[in-house]
Amino acid sequence: MLSAGIVGCIGRNGLSGNPWKGIAVKNLARSYSTSAKYYDGAYAVKTDLVDLPFYVHLAKKLGGPVLEIGCGTGRILLPIARQGIEIHGVDNSLPMLRVLKTHLKQESREVRRNVQLHRGDMRQFRLKKKYPLVIMPFRPLQHMRTVDDQLRALASAAFHLNKNGIFAFDVFYPKFDKIPGGIGEEILELEWRDSADTGRVIRRYFRKDSVDKINQIFTATFFFRTYQGDKLVKEETEPLTMSYYTYPHLRALFLLAGLEPCEEYGSFAQTPLDNSAEQMVFLLKRRKGARS
Repeated sequence: MLSAGIVGCIGRNGLSGNPWKGIAVKNLARSYSTSAKYYDGAYAVKTDLVDLPFYVHLAKKLGGPVLEIGCGTGRILLPIARQGIEIHGVDNSLPMLRVLKTHLKQESREVRRNVQLHRGDMRQFRLKKKYPLVIMPFRPLQHMRTVDDQLRALASAAFHLNKNGIFAFDVFYPKFDKIPGGIGEEILELEWRDSADTGRVIRRYFRKDSVDKINQIFTATFFFRTYQGDKLVKEETEPLTMSYYTYPHLRALFLLAGLEPCEEYGSFAQTPLDNSAEQMVFLLKRRKGARS
């Protein structure tokens, strides 16, 4: 449950507009093209992915309209829309948005009416709306590789908050003893049946390729391998680059972006953010006197 303090600093604002009205971003048409094809199947079998109830509960408690930055194929967006809450999604990846648009066609008219989609880069997009709730679930901020990009992404979120709005996001709590290890090793992460051909199995492997401890970045490769029985029939790869954060790093970014925490947690069960934390989950508001 959300604390009374969080609920007490929430506002509400109406919103209207047309689906797919957005901001074109050059050179992003193929962004995450391979992952988009496999995203829903992969994360449907990921048993430790427990963020959905947290964000749905937050949206129900605070009300809409909601802005989701990095909405992907709609794993969080669609369940919120099914609650009767208006939600706008922004993503830079056309392949991801196309998958989400396909999912929307299968939803009821009422759900479709609750959704608007925008294509844009989280570092620079600006909608002509302000929101009582902005969310950035499942670590899109970790795809920002430089302090400048990280600050610009947070500033975009802050820009879209209304006077009493809340911005919620999560990143993983870095395990510094494990980050440098395992470079070059392939690890089988996930396995699921191909929805188009149940006789085939898809396996996702992960290989860490490098670690930059100074800039707090690691690079990796995903391998998507399709098997018919024991026979490998297809392999596709996609690179991954992610940053990781320390707590003081994030607090400094919040200060520069004109944000301050309302609440902070070490898990989606809202346990304390301490040395046992697996996640860093933040609910932020605009700092008093910060410029929009």
